[in-house]
Amino acid sequence: MVLHNLPPGDSARGERGIASLPGREREFRESVERAVEYASAVSCPRLNCLAGLAPQDKSHFDTLAANVRYAARRLGEVGVQLMIEAINTRSVPGFFLTHSAQAIDVLNAAGEANAFLQYDMFHMQIMEGDLARTVERLLGRIGHIQIADVPERHEPGTGEVDFHFLLAHLDRIGYSGYVGCEYNPLGDTLEGLKWAKPYLSTAGMT
Repeated sequence: MVLHNLPPGDSARGERGIASLPGREREFRESVERAVEYASAVSCPRLNCLAGLAPQDKSHFDTLAANVRYAARRLGEVGVQLMIEAINTRSVPGFFLTHSAQAIDVLNAAGEANAFLQYDMFHMQIMEGDLARTVERLLGRIGHIQIADVPERHEPGTGEVDFHFLLAHLDRIGYSGYVGCEYNPLGDTLEGLKWAKPYLSTAGMT
């Protein structure tokens, strides 16, 4: 287990995070404590903070930056890194963070060394493209990468993204973190993992 999310709020009401919502700060801090408990139980070194559904205005930006600052400091006390993630507006209409540059603005405003960008290539291909150069430019700010092909969020090789190039590119630029597969298999789960075989270490694996 290398990453999981902070509690998203009230999922039954369609909430996708509360970190950008003014007036929910106490609830957010309680959710951080719950996430710390879970992360400690499974030795998970990273937690992803979901910004939530919110209008693009200064009040929500400032709330998110303050909550990221708090969470980054609290997680730093227990040796866990904080991530924030930009999500495309097609999959999640109304999500507050939608572009990598916007996420970096939040990280800069928070001003905490223990807060990083979770860069999801599926979301960012839809919203901005230019994946290779963006990852290279933001390499020092990225704490985790997730992948899925576009447009249908299936495994690599089922859509428009050249993952053969991109995964080699991550090696070339010195990315040393994890690449998480966050996709819906086109068919059978095991069949949907065959694309990864050339990239897996042969040491102790078959």
